[in-house]
Amino acid sequence: MTDRWARAEERYRQREADRRYRRDDRAWDRGGRDAGGRAAGSQDDWDDYYDDDTNVIPRYTDDDELEYDGAPYEDDGYDDELDYEEEPEPQAPPPRAQRSSARKPAKAKEARQARGSRKRSRAASRKAAERKRKRRNMWLIGGVLVVLLVGAVGFAVKKLAGEFGAPEDFAGPAGPLVVVQVHPGDTSSQIAQTMVDKGVVASTGAFFQAAVRNSNMSSVQPGYYQIPSQSPAAEAVSALLGKNARVGNLVISEGRQLHDQHDVNTGARKEGIYTKIAAASCIGTGAQQKCVTYEQLDAAGSSGDLAALGVPSWAEQSVREAPDRKRQIEGLIAAGTLDFDPSGTPQQILRQLITASAASYESTGLLKSGVETELSPYETLIAASLVEREALPQDMPKVARVIVNRLEVEQPLQFDSTVNYSLDRTEVATTDDDRETRTPWNTYAMSGLPANPISAPSLNALRAMENPEPGNWLYFVTIDQKGTTLFTESYSEHLRNIEKARQSGILDSGR
Repeated sequence: MTDRWARAEERYRQREADRRYRRDDRAWDRGGRDAGGRAAGSQDDWDDYYDDDTNVIPRYTDDDELEYDGAPYEDDGYDDELDYEEEPEPQAPPPRAQRSSARKPAKAKEARQARGSRKRSRAASRKAAERKRKRRNMWLIGGVLVVLLVGAVGFAVKKLAGEFGAPEDFAGPAGPLVVVQVHPGDTSSQIAQTMVDKGVVASTGAFFQAAVRNSNMSSVQPGYYQIPSQSPAAEAVSALLGKNARVGNLVISEGRQLHDQHDVNTGARKEGIYTKIAAASCIGTGAQQKCVTYEQLDAAGSSGDLAALGVPSWAEQSVREAPDRKRQIEGLIAAGTLDFDPSGTPQQILRQLITASAASYESTGLLKSGVETELSPYETLIAASLVEREALPQDMPKVARVIVNRLEVEQPLQFDSTVNYSLDRTEVATTDDDRETRTPWNTYAMSGLPANPISAPSLNALRAMENPEPGNWLYFVTIDQKGTTLFTESYSEHLRNIEKARQSGILDSGR
């Protein structure tokens, strides 16, 4: 025992002198062998260290401590320094079984700690990457917001510059007159664009600014207006609102005919539709004024090119067979208020008016109206023109029934209005000679309807003809200047009613 202690003490002193010693890891490797070929951890080695009575035991290092994340520990060839302050009492090493069982829990604990450390390290890495990604996204979002902010500021600056800067405008003086159309429902902005397109103003902004300053802009009606081109915006607005600005506005009274007629009693001229169109077509004033003439319209209305005139398909065949070309489009221009472009040719003007009138007629159901009356659309229009000339509005459905009843029994209509149609001088009463003169329109001299309409019917007359009031009437006569009309199916009663009309003086002739 003394020798062993001496040897151990000698070894300790030697290590103390060298401060460090190189340890042979193979001697501590679980499966390795020492230089002598003995298995590491054999009983002989333990005898050298544990069988003596010393407490100086070599430092044991577990394999798990020599490896991190799968990388083997590289030995630097030196053992850790052992401090020795006090000579320990020799102790016998514990039995091998006890040493093995003591090392296993320690190794398991150390392994769990190592795994926990690695998990914490990976979690920390993930959190660091997440923070880095969030910072990158924040920078990206911040960059986009900066770009949007710069764009918004630029747009605002540009808008403010446009609002406070004067828009392009003509300085004047104004140029020749042009015709501008205001469509139904047009706003000030839309009118401004039309003005620019027609060369009236230099920019929509200039016109709009001038328009909003004028409260009368809300009174502008759909239609056509003459305005000087290249006008300063303020002057263009004033011209649009001027009392003579509107052109191409046509008002046709009910029962008006294409051509002028004169009253037998007064000699006054009753202006026809062509005269009305000519007056509404004038552009400019004084020596610079330009108008379409009555004669030009009469010539255009007599054209054989019915498609160019806008004659609807339901009237085309009858118009083509008209006995008088000058009257072929009679009735195709409706009564009421119409607008046309006066800068067009006479043919273009008539086409515009006929197309608008046909659409108005068709809106009443004209194309489907002949089921009960057995009349074609064009025949219905002819009969409606007779109703217009013969009856007051309250009597129109009854007069329409008289026409249908007489046509069914093939009885001549005998309307004085059809006699007057071809006469230059007209009156309510007609002479025997006039009634006996055979014409394509005189319903005293023939049965059936006239060859074409004899006037511009109102929509009320057209609706009355499409839906006549039920009744058996065959005769009617107006008996006074108030327009009182009596209806009957008895001819003898009708004669008595005619006598009442003569007594009131309504049937007195001026010829």
